[in-house]
Amino acid sequence: MDAPGAIGEVLVAGAGSIGIGVARSFARAGFRTAVLTRNPDRLAGRLPGVALVAALPESPPGLVVESIPEQRELKQALYADIESAWGGAAILATNTSSLPLEELSAGLRFPARFLGTHYLYPADQMEFVEVMRTGATAADTLASVTDALRRCGKTPVVLQRPVMGALVNRLQHALLREAYHLIGEGVVTPEQVDDVARRLLAPRMCVTGLLEQKDISGLDTHALAQRSLLPHLHNSAEPTPYLQDLYAKGEIGLKAGRGFYDWAGADPDRVRARATEKVGRILAFMEEIGVGRGRGMDKP
Repeated sequence: MDAPGAIGEVLVAGAGSIGIGVARSFARAGFRTAVLTRNPDRLAGRLPGVALVAALPESPPGLVVESIPEQRELKQALYADIESAWGGAAILATNTSSLPLEELSAGLRFPARFLGTHYLYPADQMEFVEVMRTGATAADTLASVTDALRRCGKTPVVLQRPVMGALVNRLQHALLREAYHLIGEGVVTPEQVDDVARRLLAPRMCVTGLLEQKDISGLDTHALAQRSLLPHLHNSAEPTPYLQDLYAKGEIGLKAGRGFYDWAGADPDRVRARATEKVGRILAFMEEIGVGRGRGMDKP
């Protein structure tokens, strides 16, 4: 068992792409790391320095990062098993991106030891981890987890109360809703949206972010433009028909061979590996030019 306040051992529950990346990041930073999975043999040889287990160990780790499928009943059953085995000895962090934290924690006996840690794919390379506390999360729980994340080279983005989608997914979905609407209306194509995102928005945001850019260009211009533009944005609370139609047809992207793009004949593992490698190179370049590491991301 870890000493009070110090996390030295981590158990990652779930062996999907996010869970594997989380385990790699902790193991690489020198934490004693294990992955809880129903099929340990599937991962044999793929995670050097990580123990593979099919059941909860006898001794509690300092931190459990839960990254199992997004089903409330599954997650709460696992939480019950963890508290039955270890009481409140282990901090319990969920990687959920869509389920309300207050509902997930409703049946916990030790809610002060619970919070959200939302990793972004690829989890072992992306610097930021969203950390969401509930009304019951203890200050020392938050401090222990953010300290452990920093020791992994991560920047915690602390949200002082849980909101659906946290920060990153809310920003992404707001932008994507407008993109889907414009594509569905025949105004632009997916290729045009991605080209602008890659080669116009991304480079500028790498340097000046979203809000600093507006300070530089002038909030007077921005405030007046907002008055004219916002009434014309697609503000429906209903799911966008363009995206929902693709889903209904089974055109769900790379793994199905078709989504926004035609992926027929593509090797999914190779496509994902190339994308991950490119992201790593861009992040390294950002560090080189002095754009890495957020400012004040873990402050209230």
